[in-house]
Amino acid sequence: MIIRTAEFHVSNSDPAKCPEPVKPEYAFIGRSNVGKSSLINMLLERKNLARTSATPGKTRLINHFIINAEWYLVDLPGYGYARISKKEREKWELMIRKYFLKRPNLVNTFILVDARIEPKKADIEFINWFGQEQLPFSVVFTKADKLTANQLASNVADFKAKLSETWEELPSTVITSAETGEGRGELLSLISKGNEAYAAFLETERKE
Repeated sequence: MIIRTAEFHVSNSDPAKCPEPVKPEYAFIGRSNVGKSSLINMLLERKNLARTSATPGKTRLINHFIINAEWYLVDLPGYGYARISKKEREKWELMIRKYFLKRPNLVNTFILVDARIEPKKADIEFINWFGQEQLPFSVVFTKADKLTANQLASNVADFKAKLSETWEELPSTVITSAETGEGRGELLSLISKGNEAYAAFLETERKE
């Protein structure tokens, strides 16, 4: 897939006010400071489309970007640690979960996990919730360039082992680096296949 255009579309705090669900949509989410904005910018080959910050919890709204005038990329607030009040954090989490449950055009969610650290309870619980709700997702390991090949393999294996405690079949995973561009082709391939599947679904619906 070639990214020809990538433009900011809209931000809001109410899932009901998101764009009309007529185009395939892909959400990006992870714990605070996982490198989400950097990964999005790398994926779309734009320097500052998604704002990066050293302050965890900077993204506080549902941010829609329209890509190639064909599909939406959605930058979501992080979960877990952020320098905000408990009340504000609970408000975010309610907004996020409502979004996931109310978007019929959501083809896939990329759940970002920092490859440098051990499995975190917040990540495992969030992934398990997706399983309980039967929502489509992929696990994306970020910051792979910060580790040696052996360290990366070991950490990914540890994370998968933790997931295997509750999952019979492990979800798909992608290893990425915003610095080197690793994983970009794989992510775009997943999106491209998702767009094709979504178009086929719409065609079937139209015929029926």
